[in-house]
Amino acid sequence: MEELLYNIGQCTICKAHLPLGPRPIATAHVNSKIVIIGQAPGTKVHESGIPWDDQSGKKLRKWLNVSDEQFYNTENFAIIPMGFCYPGKAKTGDLPPRPECAPQWHEQLFHKMPNVELVILIGAYAQKYYLKDKAKRTLTETVGEYKSYLPKYFPIPHPSPTNRFWRSKNPWFEELIVPEFQKRVNNILS
Repeated sequence: MEELLYNIGQCTICKAHLPLGPRPIATAHVNSKIVIIGQAPGTKVHESGIPWDDQSGKKLRKWLNVSDEQFYNTENFAIIPMGFCYPGKAKTGDLPPRPECAPQWHEQLFHKMPNVELVILIGAYAQKYYLKDKAKRTLTETVGEYKSYLPKYFPIPHPSPTNRFWRSKNPWFEELIVPEFQKRVNNILS
């Protein structure tokens, strides 16, 4: 695993497309129990090198009901975004994750983590990539049908502050699904 993470850290396959240059950010351990697959690091995470070290991460840890210590323990959580580097700015939010990362690295990482019990798919990019034709027409429908993807996958919306509008339109997510999400995560970690 160390060698693979080192190789990921040296990756430059999409260097020409990265406005801030390559800085691959991913964490994993052979004993990881839960894998978090988000989009790609933002500028704050690009600077710090710490995954989910921003407002989105605070919200995600709240949804998970875990401490920072639990979250950053790689035996609990592997963090493997769809794109490992900051992709650049779009009109609203960031550009989509670079398409090179997931096919290049994900399968190799999963191969080295035999104890994974749950894969959390954050946002439409991760959901479409992993659920393929089982993903519903919209993220809202996919998240609403989360039970049909269990026990392997748990699809959730992105916890970004820019996603406040979705959360305000869909209060059922935090009222009904987050408690189920927390229960499942807690059962795996305990």
